Amino acid sequence: MDRRKELREQYRQMKPDMGAFIIRSRCHPVGYLEVTQDLKSTINSTVFKLNFGNHPNKRLQTQWKHDGEAGFTVEILEILDYDQDEGKTDYSEELALLKLIWEEKLSKENLTLY
Repeated sequence: MDRRKELREQYRQMKPDMGAFIIRSRCHPVGYLEVTQDLKSTINSTVFKLNFGNHPNKRLQTQWKHDGEAGFTVEILEILDYDQDEGKTDYSEELALLKLIWEEKLSKENLTLY
């Protein structure tokens, strides 16, 4: 039983990677930028929504339907580190700043965002 408690506690202590990712068109200079506190889950959810035709960004959804999943790449742009303060759980300001930084970087690459 102690092993079970230990595993539960380890799981509870796990922190998902947070940061920015982009879904970039292979055919056009456009992309969809998103920041999140859980990169893996958000990427999976976004691709799932796109494959089933119910993503909230209609321009991206239309292009996805036209080009298919093979017409896009999904790239993690940056992973944010957690603060040393274990009690901090709200990283919305840091993520908003990260999004602004990446919007600027991508605009310099002449990439249009959906």
